[in-house]
Amino acid sequence: MQMTVPTILTLLRIALVPVLVLFFYLPLHWSNFACAFIFVLAAVTDIADGYIARKTGQMSRFGEFLDPVADKIMVATALILLVQRQETYQAIFAIAAAVIVGREITISALREWMSEIGERALVKVSWVGKLKTIFQMTAIGFLLYNDNLLFIPTALVGQILLYLAAALTLWSMWTYLASAWPVISDSRYHVHFHHSDDADASVQADPATVSTEKKAES
Repeated sequence: MQMTVPTILTLLRIALVPVLVLFFYLPLHWSNFACAFIFVLAAVTDIADGYIARKTGQMSRFGEFLDPVADKIMVATALILLVQRQETYQAIFAIAAAVIVGREITISALREWMSEIGERALVKVSWVGKLKTIFQMTAIGFLLYNDNLLFIPTALVGQILLYLAAALTLWSMWTYLASAWPVISDSRYHVHFHHSDDADASVQADPATVSTEKKAES
């Protein structure tokens, strides 16, 4: 496998996860700034690797697989750390974090399943999902910084944005599930899978028969 610039940036984003955890627990007066900087740096690499991959044509299957995984690992780790820090309304904050992480798991599984049956286009990224991502990333950055930025109470603004992101998360998840529901609820897809399995078995059992069938179809 050839290591491209986008792939290296994605791997760097994953490598930043333990660095974020380390600085989060270090008893330094500038650790909050370091955490926020690391998270923003990871977000920048996320934008950069996609842009470079599209502009230079350095797109690969490994990169397509790894990019969303890196994003979800960073976001989930940051949310877990932030839940521990909350001193007020911790339960509400934890629910919002669980909603965001749960949605990522659900939609990732849905997209994988829809890809297997050739219906991934039904769950393409929507504007609600993009807006959710903007709110979510800004909220986490503010919450990691956790110190007033000039006249901006970053902790308060971060909490508000995170709750809005959680609400948009539910909205976007409902949109994706509603789009995919006709396929999910159609029993013909289950029959299709069984037939495909039978066909695969026949291919392995008798290649000659399959070759004859292909000639007949042509």
